[in-house]
Amino acid sequence: MEVRISEHDFPRVKEVDQKIVALAKGTGATIITNDFNLSKVAELQGIRVLNVHQLAHALRPVVLPGEEVQITLQKAGKEPGQGVGYMEDGTMVVVEGGSSRLGQSIRAIVTSVLQTTAGRMIFARPQDEPEQAEAKERRSVWRRRA
Repeated sequence: MEVRISEHDFPRVKEVDQKIVALAKGTGATIITNDFNLSKVAELQGIRVLNVHQLAHALRPVVLPGEEVQITLQKAGKEPGQGVGYMEDGTMVVVEGGSSRLGQSIRAIVTSVLQTTAGRMIFARPQDEPEQAEAKERRSVWRRRA
């Protein structure tokens, strides 16, 4: 890959993004950016663009409910009993019942995946704790007594 630094300026163009687009258009260069608006403007003008955020998003592993993940629990979660760890791509994994295993690497079963504006969050339970036992325990707490 050839990389060149250009001192060329476009005095009539005021905005920095427009200067980048004009330079890329004039030289046939590809723009590599993390700026969403710059990438859209350049694409509309027929310039090749690589948006780093889109690339990172495309490379994230797909994790679905029911799948197993290996995670190191690093800190306690917001709710009692939760442990929190992070996948290699930075995705937060909240493990119910994981607070007693902080500092340990555990296998967990994904229970749900939540996409937020800040990114993706994965909720899981330790593999060795069956979901049925957990649900049964919750039901017994709420059962009315005759």
